Amino acid sequence: MKGFESRIRQSLLTGAALGVCALTMSTTAYAAAAADDLQEIVITGSRIKTDSSAGISPVTSVGSEEIKLQGATRIEDVINNLPQAFAGQGSMISNGSSGTATVNLRDLGASRTLVLVNGHRMPAGSPLNPAADLNEIPEALVKRVDVLTGGASAVYGADAVAGVVNFVMDDNFEGAKADISYSFYQHNNDATKFQNAVKARNFGLPEDDVTDGFTRTYSGVLGVNTPDGKGNITVYADYRKTMAVTQDKRDYSACAISVSAKGAYSCGGSGTTAPAQIIDNNIDAKSPNSGDYIVSGTSLRDYTSADAFNYAPYNYYQRPDQRYSAGFFGHYDFNPHVQVYTEFMFHDDHTVAQIAPSGIFGQEFTIACNSPLLSASESSLLCGNAISAKTGTADVSILRRNVEGGGRIDDLRHTSYRELVGLKGDLWDGWSYDAYAQRSTVILSETYKNDFSLARTAEALNATTDSSGKLVCANSAAVAAGCVPYNIFSSSTAIDPAALSYLQTPGFKEGSTVQDVVDVSISGDLGRYGFQSPLASHGVGIAFGTEYRREELTLKVDQEFDSGDLAGQGGPTHGVAGAYDVREAFMEVKIPLVQDKPFVKDLNLEGGYRYSDYSTSGKTDTYKVGGEWAPTSDVRFRAGFNHAVRAPNVVELFTPSGVALGLSNDPCAGDMTAKGAPTAAQCANTGVTAAQYGRITANPAGQYNDLEGGNPNLQPESADTLTVGAVITPTFLPDLTFSADYFNIKIDGLISGIGADLIMTNCLTGVNTSFYCPLIKRSATGSLWLGTTGYVTNTNQNTGSEETSGIDFNTNYRLDLADIGIEKLGALNFNFTGTYLIDFVTQALPGSDGYDCAGLYGATCSTPLPVWRHKVRMTWETPWDATMSVNWRHISGADWERTSSNATLNGSVIPGLAHIDSYDYFDFSASYQVSDWLTLSGGVNNVFDKDPPLVTTQVNGNSSFINGNTYSQVYDSLGRYFFFQASAKF
Repeated sequence: MKGFESRIRQSLLTGAALGVCALTMSTTAYAAAAADDLQEIVITGSRIKTDSSAGISPVTSVGSEEIKLQGATRIEDVINNLPQAFAGQGSMISNGSSGTATVNLRDLGASRTLVLVNGHRMPAGSPLNPAADLNEIPEALVKRVDVLTGGASAVYGADAVAGVVNFVMDDNFEGAKADISYSFYQHNNDATKFQNAVKARNFGLPEDDVTDGFTRTYSGVLGVNTPDGKGNITVYADYRKTMAVTQDKRDYSACAISVSAKGAYSCGGSGTTAPAQIIDNNIDAKSPNSGDYIVSGTSLRDYTSADAFNYAPYNYYQRPDQRYSAGFFGHYDFNPHVQVYTEFMFHDDHTVAQIAPSGIFGQEFTIACNSPLLSASESSLLCGNAISAKTGTADVSILRRNVEGGGRIDDLRHTSYRELVGLKGDLWDGWSYDAYAQRSTVILSETYKNDFSLARTAEALNATTDSSGKLVCANSAAVAAGCVPYNIFSSSTAIDPAALSYLQTPGFKEGSTVQDVVDVSISGDLGRYGFQSPLASHGVGIAFGTEYRREELTLKVDQEFDSGDLAGQGGPTHGVAGAYDVREAFMEVKIPLVQDKPFVKDLNLEGGYRYSDYSTSGKTDTYKVGGEWAPTSDVRFRAGFNHAVRAPNVVELFTPSGVALGLSNDPCAGDMTAKGAPTAAQCANTGVTAAQYGRITANPAGQYNDLEGGNPNLQPESADTLTVGAVITPTFLPDLTFSADYFNIKIDGLISGIGADLIMTNCLTGVNTSFYCPLIKRSATGSLWLGTTGYVTNTNQNTGSEETSGIDFNTNYRLDLADIGIEKLGALNFNFTGTYLIDFVTQALPGSDGYDCAGLYGATCSTPLPVWRHKVRMTWETPWDATMSVNWRHISGADWERTSSNATLNGSVIPGLAHIDSYDYFDFSASYQVSDWLTLSGGVNNVFDKDPPLVTTQVNGNSSFINGNTYSQVYDSLGRYFFFQASAKF
């Protein structure tokens, strides 16, 4: 294998050194339709060469002009504006960020969307999240983005389950161009209902008018043809810098909003606060707050919700980011039989995620009753029970926020290299070949700053006095290591900076992903040998070939991460290392049956098959069949069926198990006398004893433990996808295109955890208790968050199924105003794309009852799945070198899943959180061509500064997609977005 890798590396570098580099469209025959606007085009999704621009698989295309009209500086924003795409990793996530940007088609998960560059597979974007990272894409060179609906594994291999996103590059550019852009957010803070809640807690309010989140970009492209006209080299470079926005800069996110049953708004927060919250684990409690105290001076008083910590001022709404990227594309045609092409892409992305300070998050400690850290009243209160009287110690859980040390900072850096070299050309009449080798490498460097060491915390809480009466750590070895007592039992005494220096501990991770691909394909026209329908003018097209791919992933962590010593991580983070390879053979065929006959302009069939042999999960078969019928040139009907697979990735296979914060709610924690609270018998199903019922402390932040990890025995997922649709291009309106396509995607053998919230709900409500309830393991005190001994087991396995269906609509129309009698005023372009979601049904396990999340959101359904989404753009091309454009984005309303009648989803509802209204955003942009070489443009998105919907942790717990009291990756969360750009082309 090392020799094989060495040969690949040598060939790649040799090709790059030639300087005749480019990646051409080798694996997909694309339509000739222009894509400067958002429009529906049809591609074959095939390696078969054809002179037809029509195909069976529906594709939505976003062109470079549409990207400019959006003012996008991040490709993720362009993709997320499409109705087919849902929230993935991105710039508006801080807690739980991998530092990458991913695409999630149909909400089936980023790992089920295949991302390509010029038809070639992108690598795993990070050892933390092995989905492709859109930050690697150079926006300045994107010609268009094609989004293919449904499975395409027979053509592209594994992972093309929900669909394919293909970035088509302008890789044959001639000349030079440079772009400079500047953008920012502006918001008017006028949400009185939230401001009143913030003022009631004496938290700081943001300014009435804020301007922040500044981004600037610089990019350049240079393309040169060879003197003989046989080749081209296109070189690009760009730079992007984005500034951070914290949650306290918006009134709707200045604190963690909580909504009462009567609809009143208040500021909640985290029970890990300052001064410290102390929970006496030995007390004979009669209610969940008995024995729950807050430090006040040198004494303890009862803890109340008003003591919760406000983490908003620390948490990033938008992460800061700095990215460099550069590369080249090129090709040279030696003759019709040999074209050498190559590609090199480099990117370096550095981002920082910040959340609230670390500290002590409910871990249990044994404190001596005669500890000098305790005042007399504190010692009397904590040690005044039978257990402490016998042991001379207090068994307590401590929650204390390190406000003196600042926020937890996750410093993430990803550096990628992507190299490709290939040969293509004609073999003989009607036959051609394409062969290439590609290597992609992504390197991760991560430093987690300002966390606390649990081991050192235990030493710093174990204090005594020396001969002079000075507080010192009791363990002499710890003293030698720099231990200084951490006096959290007095709010009137400042924390010793030396104690913080001893306690604050960084964590380090490093890793990489490596992908190698070698692909050889041949395509030809069998019509030359008589394989042609007598009713068709074209012969049978065929393509076949073989592909080898190897995926390797390594993540190394230091001792602090691996041991779980870092308090702010919720448990240990283990390293992972593994690799697999796959050898594949494939074939496709396209059969024209009837052409240019009465009532049959075109009638075609196509099929494809791919055989794959994985080193980890065995052999798989994928295939496709499809057909299209065009009775006239005005209308075309199409249908396709694909059987696709997704093999488990290295993370899913080999990650060691560890405790994480993956559960959003423990219904058996908190006040059991409240209306709708579960019964003692229900809680007993989840492991609560009679003595614990009604006495388990709830987590104010909605963060509870689950056990997550890999499974080397996983099998590939399988998926069946069906698309049926029509395309109308009326001859009486030659510039109109309309399409409607039904899609149905069903995945079996889902690779995932069952879902900690689903496990809890089913156990509590008596659904298959013999399976679900043993997965819940409570600590000795009944808690699922104080410490790491209580959790819900949620490790990877092949679970049940997921099925979604809907209809995509696309319309494009260009109207020359002169055609309707309006002279000398240019033309109007209309672009519309929308998706109607029929259902999204999940079956957790085979044979179990399913639940439909269409139109819902919540802990189980996650981010909203709106029934209808669309975007409509109208652009006026004036005759005065100016363009103006208006865009309307619509997201239909959604309901909290607890309002559903489904037993799995149904639950008690807080009226103020039961529904998200439909959202309409309006964007405006304009451009003016100042001269032959200079164009100025600008615009504003979310013109009316619409606030995002309120979504609290009461709805969706600690989901990383809830940031700043909303779904920050779904809705415009920062207000108006202004952008300005200058483009020069020579």
